[in-house]
Amino acid sequence: MKKHNFGAGPGILPQSVIAEAAQAVQDFNHSGLSILEISHRSKDVIAVMDEAEDLVKQLLQIGDDYGVMFLTGGASTQFFMSAMNLLNEDETASFTDTGEWASKAIEEAHNFGKLHIASSSKASGYDHIPTELDIAPNSKYLHITTNNTIYGSQYHFLPKVDCPIVADMSSDIFSRQINGNDYGMIYAGAQKNMGAAGVTLVVVKKSLLGTVKRTLPTMLDYRVHIAKKSSHNTPPVYPIYVSLLTLRWILSEGGLLGMEKRNRAKAELLYNELDRNPLFVPKVKKGSQSWMNATFLTADKAHEPLFTAYCKANGIVGIEGYRTVGGFRASMYNALGLESVQLLVDLMQNFKP
Repeated sequence: MKKHNFGAGPGILPQSVIAEAAQAVQDFNHSGLSILEISHRSKDVIAVMDEAEDLVKQLLQIGDDYGVMFLTGGASTQFFMSAMNLLNEDETASFTDTGEWASKAIEEAHNFGKLHIASSSKASGYDHIPTELDIAPNSKYLHITTNNTIYGSQYHFLPKVDCPIVADMSSDIFSRQINGNDYGMIYAGAQKNMGAAGVTLVVVKKSLLGTVKRTLPTMLDYRVHIAKKSSHNTPPVYPIYVSLLTLRWILSEGGLLGMEKRNRAKAELLYNELDRNPLFVPKVKKGSQSWMNATFLTADKAHEPLFTAYCKANGIVGIEGYRTVGGFRASMYNALGLESVQLLVDLMQNFKP
């Protein structure tokens, strides 16, 4: 039975990427060596790093005024590393609180400067993205989390502000058209839309760096990683290679425009069924519903384990909601096909508790 992977992360990868990545473990570039054992200083690996950086710039439409880094530590490390590199203790940054990961970013940044909460949907259970913003005067930047992986909300607009925008795009990077020049900094864990767990993409406008007064540890200074082309220390070569293959796949499928069309169709299919079917209830308000992580409940909580078992029996995996919120979460990342969402919708229509 075919498995339909709706898992929230690590998420589904294109089959062609998995096949090519598996081959590289056995024999990379006909070298007779595995990519797992080749020096990161070798010409073949340097070529991987260079191409991955070039494809990121191409997809985001950015130039050499931005630095592109492939780092370790996940997006959680960027919660504090971004503030450490961008914010002085006597300066203020504004944050939007739209979910658990946004809240964690706020908690970590508190150690490095003054913070102002520009908007929050916490009181309503993070069921929407607030459209009204109260930006602190002279904010160094506004931090947003573009997609709420746990609760299932997503920014479908770019806030209009007079300061740079720092965006955690961990769960919707490369899923739709954006212009990277609209952002001062973007960071994202790779394991949703961009590759395998173990590498984090960081893109930052170089002019924002070098303004903090504190002494930065070498390994936490973006300028070092930019200058060293993400190889100041041994980088996570294999996850970067998987990301390169995924970026190539995105381009072959029509780039970000192709991803947007693909992901919009999947989201519309599922949300239309949620609106139509009285057995299920969407958790997020219209206008804020995520294309990546659709969250919903059964109208009768007693039906939840029944629908879970029904999905599993038909090859759907990873449909359960986040452990602290329950319900269901259908993660529809780039590599998930429309046929998988159609199967889920068919099961919702045929479900007879």
